[in-house]
Formats: sequence, C-alpha cells, structure tokens
Amino acid sequence: MVGPIDAITAFHNAFRRDMNTIDAAALRVARGEAGHESKLERFRFFNEMLVWHAHGEELGIFPVLERVAPLVVEAYTIDHRRLDAAFDAMRAAVTAGDALATARASAAFKFHLDVHLYKEDVHLYLLVRERVPAPDQARAVGVMSGAVPRERFPEVIAWLYPLMGIEDRENTTRIWQMAMPPEIFSGVVQLIRKTLGDDWTELVRRVPTLA
Repeated sequence: MVGPIDAITAFHNAFRRDMNTIDAAALRVARGEAGHESKLERFRFFNEMLVWHAHGEELGIFPVLERVAPLVVEAYTIDHRRLDAAFDAMRAAVTAGDALATARASAAFKFHLDVHLYKEDVHLYLLVRERVPAPDQARAVGVMSGAVPRERFPEVIAWLYPLMGIEDRENTTRIWQMAMPPEIFSGVVQLIRKTLGDDWTELVRRVPTLA
C-alpha cells in the first residue's frame, strides 16, 4: 500500500537523477565540450529544492522520529549542513568561471548527496515506517511539504514530474490526492497535466480519478 513516505522516496529519486545530469554536464564543460552550460546551471534551482526538502525534514520528520529513536537525527542534521557547504563550494567555482574546480565541486556534492539519500532511504525512513504511526507520518509529511513556498509550487511540479518514473508519479499523485484539500489538488492536477504533456494519459490510466 502507498504511504506518505513514498512521496519522499520519489523526491529522493528525482534528486539523484537531476544531480547525475548536473555532474555529467560539469565534467563535459571541464573537458571543453560546448553546449552543456544550461544543464550545469540547473544546480541553482536544484539546490533550492534540496534546501526546501532538508528544511522540511527538520521541521516535520525529525521531531517525530526523535521521539521514537532518540539521537538518530543529529547525524542527518550534520549531513544537511555539509550539503550546504558543498553547494557553496560549487557556486563559488561556477561564479569564478573555473570549469575544473566546478567539476571537482560537483563530484563532491554528488558523492555526499548520494550517500546521504541512501542512508535516509535504508535507515532513517525505515525507522519512520516501522516506529511512527501512519497518521503521524502523514502529518509530518504535511509539515514537510509546507517548507516549499506556495508561490513556487508550479516550479516544483515542473522540476519534479519529468524526473520521476511512472510509479513515482503515480505514488506521489495518489498521496497528494489523499493529503490535499480537493480545491487545492484540482489546481495541482492542472499543473501536472501541463508538465507531463503526452505522458498525462498513462498517469490517468493508473489514477482514473484524475479524469
């Protein structure tokens, strides 16, 4: 059965895919290849998404986990601060126009992010699934989603849905449908439809209530 944590897993998968694209672009630019600058520049909005995600975890997920697994979240909070530092290093390299330093910073950023997300998937969110009651999980994910500025939500959907596979799209859509008031979800549906284009048909086939 789909649960609230599946939406977080979908975001993690999207982060991995986008960071792969950014890191590959940074390497190609460092090699002197042209035409990859726009993919490299994705790192700016990517980091905005990552900051909202991390802040939401600290507001929504970490407090409920701390009650059932004390001392676990401290290590993940440290990870978040190190990810902030990794982004700062990459931004400084890009701003300086140093392609080699940018590629090195991007590789470091990607390595740390991959390790962090893997630990969350196999450890932190396993504890949440096993020890936090489902209603508390749902409330925590609701608090977490509130970290995204509402006026930026169209940008979030335009970033997220192209990066997800169909199962993650289905799970995320179903979770939002359960969690959001109908009048808000109807607006989100229109944003998803606009973003997906021809892929909308397959999502409706899997989630018939969207039709």
